[in-house]
Amino acid sequence: MTPIHVLAAAPEVFPLVKTGGLADVAGALPLALAAEGVRTTTLIPGYPAVLDAAANARAVHAIPDLFGGAARVLRAESAGLDLLVIDAPHLYRRNGNPYLGPDGKDWPDNALRFAALGLVAAALGAGAVESFRPDIVHAHDWQAGLAPAYLHYQDGRRPGSVLTVHNLAYQGLFPADLRETLKLPLRSFAIDGVEYYGSIGFLKGGLARADRITTVSPTYAAEIVTPEGGMGLDGLLRARADVLSGILNGVDTSVWNPTEDRRIAQPFSAARIDRRAANKAALQARFGLTRSPETLLLGVISRLTWQKGLDLLFDDLADLLQRDLQLVLLGAGEPAMEAGFAAAAAQHPGRVGCIIGYDENLAHLIQAGADAILVPSRFEPCGLTQLCALRYGALPVVARVGGLADTVIDANGAALAAGTGNGVQFSPVTRDALLAALRRVAALWRQPAVWRRLQRNAMRADVSWTLPARHYADLYRALVAERVR
Repeated sequence: MTPIHVLAAAPEVFPLVKTGGLADVAGALPLALAAEGVRTTTLIPGYPAVLDAAANARAVHAIPDLFGGAARVLRAESAGLDLLVIDAPHLYRRNGNPYLGPDGKDWPDNALRFAALGLVAAALGAGAVESFRPDIVHAHDWQAGLAPAYLHYQDGRRPGSVLTVHNLAYQGLFPADLRETLKLPLRSFAIDGVEYYGSIGFLKGGLARADRITTVSPTYAAEIVTPEGGMGLDGLLRARADVLSGILNGVDTSVWNPTEDRRIAQPFSAARIDRRAANKAALQARFGLTRSPETLLLGVISRLTWQKGLDLLFDDLADLLQRDLQLVLLGAGEPAMEAGFAAAAAQHPGRVGCIIGYDENLAHLIQAGADAILVPSRFEPCGLTQLCALRYGALPVVARVGGLADTVIDANGAALAAGTGNGVQFSPVTRDALLAALRRVAALWRQPAVWRRLQRNAMRADVSWTLPARHYADLYRALVAERVR
Protein backbone atom coordinates (compact mmCIF):
# COMPACT_ATOMS: atom_id res chain seq x y z
CA MET A 1 0.00 0.00 0.00
CA THR A 2 1.20 3.50 -0.81
CA PRO A 3 1.60 5.44 2.47
CA ILE A 4 -0.80 8.36 2.82
CA HIS A 5 -0.41 11.23 5.29
CA VAL A 6 -3.59 13.01 6.35
CA LEU A 7 -3.95 16.20 8.34
CA ALA A 8 -7.32 16.01 10.10
CA ALA A 9 -8.79 19.27 11.41
CA ALA A 10 -11.37 18.77 14.16
CA PRO A 11 -12.87 21.02 16.86
CA GLU A 12 -12.97 18.19 19.43
CA VAL A 13 -11.24 14.84 19.88
CA PHE A 14 -12.00 12.10 22.41
CA PRO A 15 -10.61 11.62 25.03
CA LEU A 16 -9.18 15.15 25.18
CA VAL A 17 -12.39 17.12 24.72
CA LYS A 18 -15.87 15.89 23.86
CA THR A 19 -19.35 17.35 23.47
CA GLY A 20 -20.73 14.77 21.03
CA GLY A 21 -20.10 12.00 18.55
CA LEU A 22 -17.75 14.05 16.38
CA ALA A 23 -15.12 13.76 19.11
CA ASP A 24 -15.47 9.98 19.14
CA VAL A 25 -14.96 9.83 15.38
CA ALA A 26 -11.97 12.18 15.43
CA GLY A 27 -10.37 10.15 18.21
CA ALA A 28 -10.98 6.65 16.85
CA LEU A 29 -10.63 7.00 13.08
CA PRO A 30 -6.88 7.84 13.07
CA LEU A 31 -6.11 4.69 15.04
CA ALA A 32 -8.11 2.52 12.63
CA LEU A 33 -6.56 4.20 9.57
CA ALA A 34 -3.08 3.18 10.71
CA ALA A 35 -3.90 -0.42 9.80
CA GLU A 36 -4.65 0.80 6.26
CA GLY A 37 -1.27 2.47 5.82
CA VAL A 38 -2.66 5.94 6.51
CA ARG A 39 -0.87 8.18 8.98
CA THR A 40 -3.06 10.84 10.55
CA THR A 41 -2.01 14.01 12.33
CA THR A 42 -4.90 15.77 14.03
CA LEU A 43 -5.08 19.56 14.33
CA ILE A 44 -7.14 20.72 17.30
CA PRO A 45 -7.67 24.05 19.09
CA GLY A 46 -5.66 24.51 22.27
CA TYR A 47 -8.44 24.44 24.83
CA PRO A 48 -7.19 24.11 28.44
CA ALA A 49 -7.95 20.37 28.57
CA VAL A 50 -6.04 19.80 25.33
CA LEU A 51 -3.00 21.75 26.53
CA ASP A 52 -3.07 19.84 29.83
CA ALA A 53 -3.05 16.54 27.92
CA ALA A 54 -0.27 17.75 25.61
CA ALA A 55 2.28 18.26 28.35
CA ASN A 56 5.11 16.99 26.13
CA ALA A 57 4.34 19.50 23.39
CA ARG A 58 7.00 21.40 21.46
CA ALA A 59 6.49 24.45 19.29
CA VAL A 60 6.91 23.84 15.54
CA HIS A 61 5.43 27.01 14.07
CA ALA A 62 4.89 30.60 15.17
CA ILE A 63 2.02 32.80 13.97
CA PRO A 64 2.63 36.48 14.83
CA ASP A 65 -1.03 37.44 14.46
CA LEU A 66 -3.88 34.95 14.37
CA PHE A 67 -7.02 37.08 14.45
CA GLY A 68 -5.87 39.45 17.14
CA GLY A 69 -3.09 37.73 19.00
CA ALA A 70 0.10 35.73 18.69
CA ALA A 71 -0.20 31.96 18.40
CA ARG A 72 1.93 28.85 18.11
CA VAL A 73 1.41 25.42 16.66
CA LEU A 74 2.55 22.72 19.07
CA ARG A 75 3.42 19.13 18.21
CA ALA A 76 2.39 16.53 20.78
CA GLU A 77 1.22 12.98 21.33
CA SER A 78 -1.65 12.00 23.58
CA ALA A 79 -3.94 8.97 23.85
CA GLY A 80 -2.10 7.37 20.94
CA LEU A 81 -2.84 10.34 18.68
CA ASP A 82 -0.33 12.44 16.75
CA LEU A 83 -1.45 16.01 17.43
CA LEU A 84 -0.87 19.53 16.27
CA VAL A 85 -2.36 22.00 18.74
CA ILE A 86 -3.17 25.65 18.02
CA ASP A 87 -1.94 27.45 21.13
CA ALA A 88 -3.82 30.74 20.84
CA PRO A 89 -4.81 31.85 24.36
CA HIS A 90 -6.91 34.77 23.13
CA LEU A 91 -9.10 32.36 21.18
CA TYR A 92 -9.18 29.08 23.07
CA ARG A 93 -7.95 29.32 26.63
CA ARG A 94 -11.42 29.24 28.16
CA ASN A 95 -12.83 26.64 30.50
CA GLY A 96 -16.05 24.77 29.86
CA ASN A 97 -17.82 24.00 26.62
CA PRO A 98 -15.66 24.71 23.54
CA TYR A 99 -18.51 26.47 21.74
CA LEU A 100 -20.62 28.07 24.47
CA GLY A 101 -19.87 30.69 27.09
CA PRO A 102 -20.99 30.60 30.74
CA ASP A 103 -24.35 32.07 29.69
CA GLY A 104 -25.05 29.06 27.48
CA LYS A 105 -24.84 31.12 24.30
CA ASP A 106 -22.26 30.88 21.52
CA TRP A 107 -18.99 32.65 22.22
CA PRO A 108 -19.32 35.97 20.34
CA ASP A 109 -15.99 35.40 18.56
CA ASN A 110 -16.72 31.88 17.33
CA ALA A 111 -16.25 33.07 13.74
CA LEU A 112 -12.62 33.94 14.56
CA ARG A 113 -12.02 30.88 16.73
CA PHE A 114 -13.04 28.38 14.07
CA ALA A 115 -11.86 30.31 11.04
CA ALA A 116 -8.48 30.02 12.76
CA LEU A 117 -8.83 26.23 12.75
CA GLY A 118 -9.46 26.25 9.00
CA LEU A 119 -6.79 28.85 8.25
CA VAL A 120 -4.07 27.03 10.18
CA ALA A 121 -5.08 23.71 8.62
CA ALA A 122 -4.71 25.24 5.16
CA ALA A 123 -1.33 26.78 6.03
CA LEU A 124 -0.02 23.48 7.39
CA GLY A 125 -1.37 21.63 4.38
CA ALA A 126 0.54 24.00 2.11
CA GLY A 127 3.83 23.40 3.94
CA ALA A 128 4.06 26.08 6.64
CA VAL A 129 6.04 23.62 8.79
CA GLU A 130 9.19 22.32 7.19
CA SER A 131 9.14 18.57 6.43
CA PHE A 132 5.39 18.37 7.17
CA ARG A 133 3.60 17.81 3.86
CA PRO A 134 0.28 15.99 4.17
CA ASP A 135 -1.30 14.48 1.09
CA ILE A 136 -4.81 15.27 2.31
CA VAL A 137 -6.42 17.86 4.58
CA HIS A 138 -9.54 16.29 6.07
CA ALA A 139 -11.87 18.84 7.69
CA HIS A 140 -14.61 17.82 10.10
CA ASP A 141 -17.90 19.74 10.16
CA TRP A 142 -18.54 23.48 9.97
CA GLN A 143 -15.93 24.36 12.58
CA ALA A 144 -13.18 23.25 10.17
CA GLY A 145 -15.28 23.88 7.07
CA LEU A 146 -13.27 26.85 5.82
CA ALA A 147 -10.11 24.74 5.45
CA PRO A 148 -10.97 23.56 1.89
CA ALA A 149 -11.93 27.12 0.95
CA TYR A 150 -8.71 28.62 2.30
CA LEU A 151 -6.78 25.94 0.43
CA HIS A 152 -8.61 26.66 -2.80
CA TYR A 153 -8.02 30.40 -2.71
CA GLN A 154 -4.31 30.32 -1.83
CA ASP A 155 -1.53 30.24 -4.39
CA GLY A 156 0.97 27.45 -4.88
CA ARG A 157 0.97 23.80 -4.02
CA ARG A 158 -1.99 22.45 -2.13
CA PRO A 159 -2.95 18.98 -0.94
CA GLY A 160 -6.27 17.31 -1.67
CA SER A 161 -9.16 18.25 0.59
CA VAL A 162 -11.97 16.21 2.14
CA LEU A 163 -14.87 17.59 4.16
CA THR A 164 -16.96 15.32 6.36
CA VAL A 165 -20.44 16.52 7.30
CA HIS A 166 -21.40 15.14 10.70
CA ASN A 167 -24.67 17.07 10.91
CA LEU A 168 -25.88 19.36 8.13
CA ALA A 169 -28.15 21.24 10.54
CA TYR A 170 -25.13 23.04 12.01
CA GLN A 171 -23.63 25.24 9.31
CA GLY A 172 -21.62 28.07 10.89
CA LEU A 173 -23.23 31.24 9.51
CA PHE A 174 -21.64 34.61 10.23
CA PRO A 175 -21.99 38.22 9.03
CA ALA A 176 -20.59 39.10 5.62
CA ASP A 177 -18.69 42.10 7.00
CA LEU A 178 -16.25 39.66 8.64
CA ARG A 179 -14.86 38.60 5.25
CA GLU A 180 -11.70 40.72 5.34
CA THR A 181 -11.15 40.01 9.03
CA LEU A 182 -11.28 36.29 8.27
CA LYS A 183 -8.69 36.73 5.50
CA LEU A 184 -11.07 35.53 2.81
CA PRO A 185 -10.41 37.09 -0.62
CA LEU A 186 -13.15 39.09 -2.30
CA ARG A 187 -13.60 36.44 -4.98
CA SER A 188 -14.53 33.89 -2.28
CA PHE A 189 -17.73 35.78 -1.51
CA ALA A 190 -19.63 34.22 -4.39
CA ILE A 191 -22.19 31.52 -5.07
CA ASP A 192 -19.38 29.02 -5.72
CA GLY A 193 -17.57 30.11 -2.56
CA VAL A 194 -18.44 31.02 1.01
CA GLU A 195 -21.42 33.32 0.32
CA TYR A 196 -24.74 31.96 1.58
CA TYR A 197 -27.79 34.23 1.34
CA GLY A 198 -25.70 37.27 2.15
CA SER A 199 -23.77 35.64 5.01
CA ILE A 200 -20.50 33.73 5.25
CA GLY A 201 -21.21 30.03 5.46
CA PHE A 202 -18.35 28.01 6.89
CA LEU A 203 -19.88 24.67 5.97
CA LYS A 204 -21.18 25.97 2.66
CA GLY A 205 -17.73 27.22 1.67
CA GLY A 206 -16.23 23.83 2.45
CA LEU A 207 -18.92 21.98 0.52
CA ALA A 208 -18.36 24.23 -2.49
CA ARG A 209 -14.59 23.84 -2.55
CA ALA A 210 -13.63 20.44 -1.09
CA ASP A 211 -12.28 17.87 -3.53
CA ARG A 212 -14.35 15.18 -1.82
CA ILE A 213 -17.38 15.40 0.48
CA THR A 214 -18.32 12.59 2.82
CA THR A 215 -21.04 12.19 5.37
CA VAL A 216 -21.45 9.59 8.02
CA SER A 217 -23.88 7.08 6.49
CA PRO A 218 -25.06 6.12 3.00
CA THR A 219 -28.73 6.84 3.77
CA TYR A 220 -27.92 10.30 5.14
CA ALA A 221 -25.92 10.98 1.96
CA ALA A 222 -29.09 10.23 -0.01
CA GLU A 223 -31.27 12.31 2.33
CA ILE A 224 -29.21 15.50 2.20
CA VAL A 225 -29.55 15.93 -1.56
CA THR A 226 -33.33 16.26 -1.13
CA PRO A 227 -35.22 19.46 -0.23
CA GLU A 228 -36.59 17.70 2.88
CA GLY A 229 -33.16 16.72 4.22
CA GLY A 230 -30.81 19.24 2.65
CA MET A 231 -31.21 22.08 5.17
CA GLY A 232 -31.08 24.62 2.35
CA LEU A 233 -27.90 23.13 0.87
CA ASP A 234 -29.52 20.37 -1.19
CA GLY A 235 -29.02 22.22 -4.48
CA LEU A 236 -25.30 22.58 -3.91
CA LEU A 237 -25.04 18.97 -2.79
CA ARG A 238 -26.91 17.73 -5.86
CA ALA A 239 -24.52 19.74 -8.03
CA ARG A 240 -21.60 18.04 -6.27
CA ALA A 241 -23.13 14.58 -6.11
CA ASP A 242 -20.23 13.10 -8.08
CA VAL A 243 -17.85 13.78 -5.18
CA LEU A 244 -20.30 13.01 -2.33
CA SER A 245 -20.37 9.66 -0.54
CA GLY A 246 -21.62 8.21 2.73
CA ILE A 247 -19.25 6.22 4.94
CA LEU A 248 -20.69 4.76 8.13
CA ASN A 249 -19.13 5.65 11.44
CA GLY A 250 -17.86 2.99 13.78
CA VAL A 251 -17.12 2.94 17.49
CA ASP A 252 -13.87 2.27 19.29
CA THR A 253 -14.39 -1.34 20.28
CA SER A 254 -11.58 -1.17 22.81
CA VAL A 255 -13.47 1.57 24.69
CA TRP A 256 -16.90 0.02 24.12
CA ASN A 257 -16.10 -3.56 25.07
CA PRO A 258 -18.55 -5.28 27.44
CA THR A 259 -16.13 -8.11 28.19
CA GLU A 260 -13.54 -5.75 29.71
CA ASP A 261 -15.47 -2.59 30.58
CA ARG A 262 -14.44 -1.32 34.01
CA ARG A 263 -17.13 1.35 33.97
CA ILE A 264 -19.93 -1.19 34.42
CA ALA A 265 -21.00 -3.36 37.34
CA GLN A 266 -20.29 -6.74 35.71
CA PRO A 267 -18.48 -7.46 32.44
CA PHE A 268 -20.27 -9.91 30.16
CA SER A 269 -20.19 -11.45 26.70
CA ALA A 270 -22.61 -12.96 24.20
CA ALA A 271 -21.69 -16.37 25.60
CA ARG A 272 -22.31 -15.20 29.19
CA ILE A 273 -25.12 -12.77 28.61
CA ASP A 274 -26.69 -13.86 31.90
CA ARG A 275 -24.07 -11.71 33.65
CA ARG A 276 -25.75 -8.68 32.13
CA ALA A 277 -28.40 -8.89 34.87
CA ALA A 278 -26.03 -7.36 37.42
CA ASN A 279 -25.80 -4.23 35.31
CA LYS A 280 -29.56 -3.91 35.09
CA ALA A 281 -29.80 -4.13 38.86
CA ALA A 282 -27.05 -1.52 39.27
CA LEU A 283 -28.74 0.78 36.75
CA GLN A 284 -32.09 0.52 38.51
CA ALA A 285 -30.39 1.32 41.82
CA ARG A 286 -28.45 4.28 40.32
CA PHE A 287 -31.68 5.89 39.08
CA GLY A 288 -33.77 4.99 42.12
CA LEU A 289 -36.01 2.61 40.21
CA THR A 290 -37.79 -0.39 41.66
CA ARG A 291 -35.52 -3.39 41.30
CA SER A 292 -37.34 -5.72 38.94
CA PRO A 293 -35.49 -8.06 36.58
CA GLU A 294 -38.77 -8.87 34.80
CA THR A 295 -39.65 -5.26 33.92
CA LEU A 296 -38.64 -4.00 30.47
CA LEU A 297 -36.12 -1.18 31.04
CA LEU A 298 -35.70 1.42 28.29
CA GLY A 299 -32.60 3.62 28.23
CA VAL A 300 -32.04 7.00 26.62
CA ILE A 301 -28.64 8.69 26.18
CA SER A 302 -29.18 11.79 24.11
CA ARG A 303 -29.08 15.48 23.54
CA LEU A 304 -32.54 16.81 24.33
CA THR A 305 -33.39 18.60 21.10
CA TRP A 306 -36.20 18.52 18.56
CA GLN A 307 -33.96 16.51 16.24
CA LYS A 308 -33.81 13.61 18.68
CA GLY A 309 -37.60 13.13 18.77
CA LEU A 310 -37.86 12.45 22.49
CA ASP A 311 -40.69 14.94 22.87
CA LEU A 312 -42.86 12.25 21.23
CA LEU A 313 -42.83 10.43 24.57
CA PHE A 314 -44.39 13.16 26.67
CA ASP A 315 -48.09 12.82 25.83
CA ASP A 316 -48.19 9.05 26.32
CA LEU A 317 -45.63 8.43 29.03
CA ALA A 318 -48.19 7.68 31.73
CA ASP A 319 -49.93 5.18 29.44
CA LEU A 320 -46.61 3.56 28.54
CA LEU A 321 -45.68 3.09 32.18
CA GLN A 322 -48.85 1.10 32.76
CA ARG A 323 -47.39 -1.53 30.43
CA ASP A 324 -44.85 -2.70 33.02
CA LEU A 325 -42.03 -0.56 31.68
CA GLN A 326 -39.27 1.56 33.20
CA LEU A 327 -37.32 4.45 31.63
CA VAL A 328 -33.94 5.98 32.45
CA LEU A 329 -32.64 9.09 30.70
CA LEU A 330 -29.23 10.74 30.63
CA GLY A 331 -29.06 13.92 28.58
CA ALA A 332 -29.18 17.69 28.36
CA GLY A 333 -30.37 20.29 25.91
CA GLU A 334 -33.48 22.39 25.49
CA PRO A 335 -34.71 23.65 28.90
CA ALA A 336 -38.34 22.69 28.22
CA MET A 337 -37.37 19.10 27.48
CA GLU A 338 -35.07 18.92 30.49
CA ALA A 339 -37.93 20.16 32.67
CA GLY A 340 -40.37 17.72 31.08
CA PHE A 341 -38.28 14.67 31.82
CA ALA A 342 -37.39 15.89 35.31
CA ALA A 343 -41.12 16.32 35.99
CA ALA A 344 -41.83 12.82 34.65
CA ALA A 345 -39.25 11.37 37.04
CA ALA A 346 -40.85 13.25 39.95
CA GLN A 347 -44.35 12.10 38.98
CA HIS A 348 -43.36 8.45 38.49
CA PRO A 349 -40.84 7.54 41.18
CA GLY A 350 -39.49 4.05 40.82
CA ARG A 351 -40.54 3.94 37.18
CA VAL A 352 -38.72 6.89 35.57
CA GLY A 353 -35.21 8.09 36.33
CA CYS A 354 -33.68 11.24 34.88
CA ILE A 355 -30.20 12.74 35.16
CA ILE A 356 -29.65 16.00 33.32
CA GLY A 357 -26.11 16.28 31.96
CA TYR A 358 -23.60 13.82 30.58
CA ASP A 359 -21.48 11.25 32.38
CA GLU A 360 -19.30 8.86 30.36
CA ASN A 361 -19.29 6.20 33.08
CA LEU A 362 -23.05 6.32 33.41
CA ALA A 363 -23.47 6.12 29.62
CA HIS A 364 -21.60 2.80 29.70
CA LEU A 365 -23.78 1.50 32.53
CA ILE A 366 -26.97 2.43 30.66
CA GLN A 367 -25.78 0.55 27.59
CA ALA A 368 -24.88 -2.45 29.73
CA GLY A 369 -28.00 -2.45 31.91
CA ALA A 370 -30.93 -1.26 29.80
CA ASP A 371 -32.87 -3.89 27.90
CA ALA A 372 -33.44 -1.56 24.96
CA ILE A 373 -32.05 1.83 23.89
CA LEU A 374 -34.46 4.35 22.41
CA VAL A 375 -33.29 6.56 19.51
CA PRO A 376 -36.41 8.13 17.88
CA SER A 377 -34.56 10.83 15.92
CA ARG A 378 -36.37 12.87 13.28
CA PHE A 379 -33.10 12.81 11.37
CA GLU A 380 -29.80 11.18 12.31
CA PRO A 381 -26.66 11.43 10.17
CA CYS A 382 -25.24 8.25 11.68
CA GLY A 383 -25.72 7.92 15.40
CA LEU A 384 -23.25 6.21 17.71
CA THR A 385 -25.67 5.39 20.52
CA GLN A 386 -27.29 2.55 18.58
CA LEU A 387 -23.87 1.16 17.63
CA CYS A 388 -22.85 0.99 21.28
CA ALA A 389 -26.23 -0.54 22.09
CA LEU A 390 -25.64 -3.33 19.59
CA ARG A 391 -22.22 -3.93 21.10
CA TYR A 392 -23.75 -4.27 24.58
CA GLY A 393 -26.83 -6.30 23.67
CA ALA A 394 -29.30 -3.48 24.40
CA LEU A 395 -31.73 -3.72 21.51
CA PRO A 396 -31.91 -0.41 19.62
CA VAL A 397 -35.38 1.01 18.98
CA VAL A 398 -34.78 3.51 16.19
CA ALA A 399 -36.46 5.69 13.62
CA ARG A 400 -35.86 4.52 10.06
CA VAL A 401 -33.70 7.50 9.09
CA GLY A 402 -30.05 8.14 8.21
CA GLY A 403 -27.48 5.92 9.84
CA LEU A 404 -30.10 4.35 12.11
CA ALA A 405 -31.65 2.73 9.04
CA ASP A 406 -28.22 1.57 7.87
CA THR A 407 -27.12 -0.10 11.09
CA VAL A 408 -30.16 -1.71 12.76
CA ILE A 409 -31.93 -4.74 11.27
CA ASP A 410 -35.62 -4.63 12.10
CA ALA A 411 -36.87 -7.73 13.93
CA ASN A 412 -39.88 -8.18 11.68
CA GLY A 413 -41.30 -11.59 10.84
CA ALA A 414 -38.96 -12.21 7.92
CA ALA A 415 -35.88 -11.20 9.90
CA LEU A 416 -36.93 -13.37 12.84
CA ALA A 417 -37.39 -16.33 10.51
CA ALA A 418 -33.99 -15.71 8.93
CA GLY A 419 -32.35 -15.16 12.31
CA THR A 420 -31.01 -11.72 11.38
CA GLY A 421 -32.95 -9.13 13.41
CA ASN A 422 -31.13 -7.10 16.05
CA GLY A 423 -33.46 -4.22 16.92
CA VAL A 424 -36.69 -2.45 16.02
CA GLN A 425 -37.19 0.27 13.40
CA PHE A 426 -40.22 2.48 12.94
CA SER A 427 -41.44 5.00 10.39
CA PRO A 428 -42.70 7.69 10.04
CA VAL A 429 -41.30 9.56 13.03
CA THR A 430 -44.62 10.17 14.74
CA ARG A 431 -46.05 9.48 18.17
CA ASP A 432 -48.29 6.71 16.87
CA ALA A 433 -45.46 4.96 15.03
CA LEU A 434 -43.21 5.17 18.09
CA LEU A 435 -45.93 3.72 20.32
CA ALA A 436 -46.47 0.90 17.85
CA ALA A 437 -42.73 0.17 17.91
CA LEU A 438 -42.70 0.08 21.70
CA ARG A 439 -45.63 -2.34 21.68
CA ARG A 440 -43.58 -4.56 19.36
CA VAL A 441 -40.62 -4.33 21.73
CA ALA A 442 -42.83 -5.31 24.67
CA ALA A 443 -44.14 -8.31 22.71
CA LEU A 444 -40.61 -9.45 21.93
CA TRP A 445 -39.61 -8.97 25.58
CA ARG A 446 -42.34 -11.41 26.59
CA GLN A 447 -40.57 -14.10 24.54
CA PRO A 448 -37.29 -14.65 26.44
CA ALA A 449 -35.78 -17.09 23.93
CA VAL A 450 -36.47 -14.74 21.03
CA TRP A 451 -35.14 -11.75 22.98
CA ARG A 452 -31.95 -13.58 23.86
CA ARG A 453 -31.43 -14.51 20.21
CA LEU A 454 -31.87 -10.88 19.18
CA GLN A 455 -29.34 -9.82 21.81
CA ARG A 456 -26.78 -12.25 20.47
CA ASN A 457 -27.42 -11.03 16.92
CA ALA A 458 -26.84 -7.49 18.13
CA MET A 459 -23.57 -8.36 19.85
CA ARG A 460 -22.29 -10.11 16.71
CA ALA A 461 -22.76 -6.99 14.57
CA ASP A 462 -19.48 -5.47 13.36
CA VAL A 463 -19.65 -1.88 14.62
CA SER A 464 -15.87 -1.36 14.57
CA TRP A 465 -13.92 1.12 12.47
CA THR A 466 -12.30 -1.64 10.39
CA LEU A 467 -14.49 -1.38 7.28
CA PRO A 468 -15.12 2.40 7.47
CA ALA A 469 -11.36 3.00 7.75
CA ARG A 470 -10.84 0.91 4.62
CA HIS A 471 -13.40 3.05 2.77
CA TYR A 472 -11.69 6.27 3.90
CA ALA A 473 -8.29 4.93 2.87
CA ASP A 474 -9.65 4.02 -0.57
CA LEU A 475 -11.10 7.51 -0.93
CA TYR A 476 -7.80 9.14 0.06
CA ARG A 477 -5.81 7.03 -2.38
CA ALA A 478 -8.20 7.70 -5.23
CA LEU A 479 -7.96 11.44 -4.57
CA VAL A 480 -4.16 11.39 -4.40
CA ALA A 481 -3.95 9.35 -7.63
CA GLU A 482 -6.33 11.77 -9.35
CA ARG A 483 -4.21 14.76 -8.37
CA VAL A 484 -1.00 13.09 -9.58
CA ARG A 485 -2.41 12.50 -13.07
